[in-house]
Amino acid sequence: MNTHPILRARAAGLALAAALSLGACASVAPGPTADAVEPSTSLAQADARLTAVAVERTAIEARYAEREALCYEKFFVNHCLDEAKERRRVALAAQRNIEIEAERFKRRSKVEERDREMAAAEAAYQAEEAQLAAESAPPKPRETSELPPPKPSATAARVARRDARAAQEAARAPLEAAEAAENARAFEDRKRRAEQKQRDVAERVAEREAKAAARRAEEEQAKAKRAQQQPVPAPAPKR
Repeated sequence: MNTHPILRARAAGLALAAALSLGACASVAPGPTADAVEPSTSLAQADARLTAVAVERTAIEARYAEREALCYEKFFVNHCLDEAKERRRVALAAQRNIEIEAERFKRRSKVEERDREMAAAEAAYQAEEAQLAAESAPPKPRETSELPPPKPSATAARVARRDARAAQEAARAPLEAAEAAENARAFEDRKRRAEQKQRDVAERVAEREAKAAARRAEEEQAKAKRAQQQPVPAPAPKR
């Protein structure tokens, strides 16, 4: 039975599109696996890789949107869309593998840092326990068999200190009394000189005031005398 030419052409076109689709999928190189990604060496590098992954994902989505828009202008639309999707999938998988490696490094770094902190805390705890044990251990017995000298009685020591203070106060008493008497004499002397100085100042002030009063009285007498000696002007003639 012969097949219709239109059906044969359509079948040939579908076969060609399938072959091109398979060839396109095979031509897209897969991205690196998580184990193949170059390992991170520091937390700063891991953080930078995670930031770069976020930026690259945005760029991948933008490129896919551009390819998708261009596919609708081509003859083999489905083949073009499949190729664009495959490229997007491979690119996103590569970025995901980079992200997995960076996050794995950060988790491992956090675990190692926690282990170091726990080891340091344990070492500090052990050192503190050893110090406390050494401080609380009973003193070692002396090798000599000689008995230590008896300790002086606390009551006798207090009595001796009290007697010593009393003797010192008794020795200072005459000196303090003589010093107090000398201070009293000096105070009285200063007071007497200050009172004499005030009397001298008062006398000088009174003397200056008396002299000033005498000069004012003499000036008044001289003024009155001059006024008596001046002639009285004659009255003007009447017209």
